[in-house]
Amino acid sequence: MKDIATPGRTKDILERHGFAFKKSLGQNFLIDANILTRIAEAAGIEPEDGVIEVGPGIGALTEHLAKQAGQVEAFEIDQRLLPILEETMAPYPHVRVHHRDILQVNLGAFIHENMSECRSISVVGNLPYYVTTPILMAVLEQRLPIKNIVIMLQKEVAERMAAVPGTKAYGSLSIAVQYFAETEKVMTVPKTVFIPQPRVDSLILRLKKRSAPPVHTVNEEFFFRLVRASFVQRRKTLWNNLLHQLVGPEGKGRLLQAFEQTGIDPGRRGETLSMEEFALLANELAPFYQEF
Repeated sequence: MKDIATPGRTKDILERHGFAFKKSLGQNFLIDANILTRIAEAAGIEPEDGVIEVGPGIGALTEHLAKQAGQVEAFEIDQRLLPILEETMAPYPHVRVHHRDILQVNLGAFIHENMSECRSISVVGNLPYYVTTPILMAVLEQRLPIKNIVIMLQKEVAERMAAVPGTKAYGSLSIAVQYFAETEKVMTVPKTVFIPQPRVDSLILRLKKRSAPPVHTVNEEFFFRLVRASFVQRRKTLWNNLLHQLVGPEGKGRLLQAFEQTGIDPGRRGETLSMEEFALLANELAPFYQEF
């Protein structure tokens, strides 16, 4: 049988089931099997491994994952796709489809209850653009027992996640993602290989979960607050952003002291600081966290 990810078979499946795309769900189905093979390969899946797939759609990527993994747990929010998936996944008894919003799932408990026999677990998905960041951060912040995450997402957002200091794309999202995982760009995916065609190109990103963050933080919550505050107005200096967005006038003396103690120039912009420098600054200010 032909791959699902061909223009002919995709259109046939959609027409037979009378499926209409919902703009609100950001649905774009891939019709290039070679790209799906690259995604599955990037995840490094073996028969003893398990996969959590986010947004299987009509099962095009699921099919490729099922050919490599011993267990696939797919989460689909659109009820209209369930009968399609029941049909397309019929040859793969080790694939289970769950009609649930991944953001409402306690993945730690789910993995413990359903995937304890898997040698390793990967999270894979072609994420709708509008929920990319919330889903990815939810997976990362839960500190799940997973090996890696391989996702296809809007190219601009992927570039921001993988960006390094001193570049235009570097910001609080770069630090948030790289705090939890090592990032690697796999390949760019042109908009022409989707039905319907999105407005922008996509990029496949591989995130390898870190066993521990690359920097030491005495207060992780405060570290991320400081990072976000540093980028509120990108063109402003660290001093201006942190004074107005974090500490307020009453914390001015503490902020000045923190810059002096760390040797970081308050006239720099957030985009020039490494994660290590943000950690130094946050650790210096963290003891006075309750004052802000």
